[in-house]
Amino acid sequence: MCRERRGRPGLSVTEVVSIVRLSTLEFHSAVRSLSPSVAVFDCDGTLWSGDAGSGFMNWSIETGLVSREMKNWIDERYRRYLQREVSEVAICGEMVRMYQGLREEEMRRAAKKFFEAEIEQNIFPEMKELVEELRGRGADIWAVSSTNDWVIEEGVRRFGIPADRVLCARVQVKDGVVTDKILDVPTGEGKVESLARAGITVPDAVFGNSVHDAAMLAIARRPFPVNPTAELARRSAHEGWAVYYPDAVRPE
Repeated sequence: MCRERRGRPGLSVTEVVSIVRLSTLEFHSAVRSLSPSVAVFDCDGTLWSGDAGSGFMNWSIETGLVSREMKNWIDERYRRYLQREVSEVAICGEMVRMYQGLREEEMRRAAKKFFEAEIEQNIFPEMKELVEELRGRGADIWAVSSTNDWVIEEGVRRFGIPADRVLCARVQVKDGVVTDKILDVPTGEGKVESLARAGITVPDAVFGNSVHDAAMLAIARRPFPVNPTAELARRSAHEGWAVYYPDAVRPE
């Protein structure tokens, strides 16, 4: 996922009061009672805290994985994104295209090293337990993210989600080499479109944390906002969606 941009207003007192918050017991019970056959999860901010997308971009620059020329290009594009001159879908695609020319096996090694060092400790144990329970009940579990496929596929292995159930930002790989041809960037309505191409139009349960997950949450038989940003919390209050915060990020 790309970072949400500056300028997000906080919630008003009225909005805070109107939000229904589930305890962990209530959250797990609500999902369990739904008996979902198909469950869809966003990743950054939902299965773990933090933004693995921009995190991997910065880590790649700091470790010298990408060239100085590519660093300067993505730095300029990301500044323009923060200034709202570059769209969400464009920057998420460019954060994958920036690795063009590198070998995919090198990207897989880098993603593994990054996730183990920077993200793994941020996995929400409550979400890991939930995914494992759903898998044990035979549910079809999908992960949908605008972060690149190398990082997301590495991360969701901890949840037992296979690569063929991952829809995320990706580019074409030809002869083992990363190209600049974008194949998919699931964000916003794009997440719904990616799921539809996979044959999923009305998932039983959807879990997401940001406004970029709102369209995907809206098509679920029951939506579950998890660790919602202020904007998604506001949308949840309006829609009557109960929200859930794992212990590590539970507000006062």
